[in-house]
Amino acid sequence: MNIVWIVIEDASPHIGCYGETLIKTPNIDQMSREGIRFSSAFVTAPVCSSSRSAMISGMYQSTLGAHNHRSQTSSGKGGGNVAYYDSYKVPKSVKLIPELFRDAGYYVTNKTKTDYNFIPTSKLYHGSDWKKAPPNQPIFAQFQLKGGKNRSAQSYVNPSKVILPPYYPVHQELQKDWAKYLDSWVSTDKEVGVILNDLKMAGRLDSTAVFLWTDHGVSHLRGKQFLYEEGIRVPMIIRLPSMKRAGTVRDDLIEHIDVAACSLSLAGIKVPDNVQGRDFLSANYKSRRFIFAGRDRCDETVDIQRCVRDSRYKYIRNFMSHVPHAQPSQYKDGKKILQVIRDLYKEGKLNKQQARPFASRRPPEELYDLHSDPYELINLAEEPKYQKELLAMRKILFQRMTETRDVGLIPEPILEDLGREAGNKYQAFLDNDYSEQTRRLMDVITAGEENESTKLLEYAKSSDSSTRYWATVWLGVNEVTQGKDMLLKLTADRVPAIRVAAAQALYRLGDQSKLKLLFDHINDPNLLVGMFALRAIEELGEAGKAHKAKIVKAQKSKYEFSRRIARRLTAKWR
Repeated sequence: MNIVWIVIEDASPHIGCYGETLIKTPNIDQMSREGIRFSSAFVTAPVCSSSRSAMISGMYQSTLGAHNHRSQTSSGKGGGNVAYYDSYKVPKSVKLIPELFRDAGYYVTNKTKTDYNFIPTSKLYHGSDWKKAPPNQPIFAQFQLKGGKNRSAQSYVNPSKVILPPYYPVHQELQKDWAKYLDSWVSTDKEVGVILNDLKMAGRLDSTAVFLWTDHGVSHLRGKQFLYEEGIRVPMIIRLPSMKRAGTVRDDLIEHIDVAACSLSLAGIKVPDNVQGRDFLSANYKSRRFIFAGRDRCDETVDIQRCVRDSRYKYIRNFMSHVPHAQPSQYKDGKKILQVIRDLYKEGKLNKQQARPFASRRPPEELYDLHSDPYELINLAEEPKYQKELLAMRKILFQRMTETRDVGLIPEPILEDLGREAGNKYQAFLDNDYSEQTRRLMDVITAGEENESTKLLEYAKSSDSSTRYWATVWLGVNEVTQGKDMLLKLTADRVPAIRVAAAQALYRLGDQSKLKLLFDHINDPNLLVGMFALRAIEELGEAGKAHKAKIVKAQKSKYEFSRRIARRLTAKWR
């Protein structure tokens, strides 16, 4: 059996077979009629490189250590930091999905995007064109379509007819952008038609399982990069050989990593134990009760969020509730739609729900009843009536984070060094029970949120560097004056990321004596330390102007995301 993956960028389920009326998508709609359509499919990460890393491994990105969006050795982003290169290689214990197909005798192709947060240890693909495969050789072919990124597509939709979700203001620029996004679906539909026709003309269509989904939701303020439905809910359609199960609609919860397990099983290839996806086409498949997703650093924007969702409720845990939803981001701030929304916020023209992304802090927990509130407007986390549901979902999320060895709570600069020491970030935790550390990191973050200064001061003495880091951060955020002596001590910590956090925390307490430390760490050999130092400087406002020369120089950093912050600061202080 042949396997084809059609992966579309930056798009949510806004096509005919999912109920969209402003455009026509005849090819995808026909594929839906001839196959299985999933109404509740989700990605495990709302940004491309993390989502694709999970997709191609069949594993949660946070288990594999591939959860942060592009790192210091990834193509075009890290400048090739040789010291950390080997730690990004996929460990020998993990076989990526293309490798498994190649080893099984398949002709394996990918056209044309990879964007993985790791370095494969072998050549994954024979090329980009499946048509070069010998006639009798089965194919495993991937197609990466620009989808929602193709905003130059031919116009079909009248912007005035666009009805935006209620968490966005009604504005012609936003309507125009959404219309162009819908236009991109029309163009994508034509591309899908060509792929299916080529398979038919080659006599392969009736022996091919075709999977279609998107890497995450539409690129908008609450979509791409975030865990709301707009960011993680995606279309998914499967056309099986000879149109088996044609016209089936499934409402059960599906994760996109499940495609890996399904594809291998259809091809008769044993699914490795490390694959965390499930074969939802199996006769003995038991439906998921929950789906899980995570958002971590996206470009230069540092954040940590996790969510769990069942058929009714969604629980989101914001582990960095002390920073705004809409942090500085070259990628998002460069979009006209965000500029418009931000201007409307400054003018006081947004309602309470629309203004939420710009609040200086976020609630640590969010709980939504998706039956009564499908747009996730009303946070029920503090409502007494929903405490039972809140506690249950909180418990389930913690269990899943420990079961899957989610390493997302380890600050990225520290995780980088742990990965280098162990040879790989996944390998670093493979043989260790990480549950106790996860529990402790959750506890210190919670102590910070609840301003339990005594607890924070005790955690600041921990032998575990990640624990010390989070205690340091929250001592600063909460401006714990009795923590000043401890913070001064932590500016000499053996871990660079902690020294950076301590210097920033002291500044919050009115002590500028260690401010220079931030600038001294811009060029740390661990490029993530440098980026974290620059983000700390950016958060301090005008305080860093005295060291402007070092910021100007940082515009030539090895790390693209450090360069972005340095450029913003240089422009601001010009």
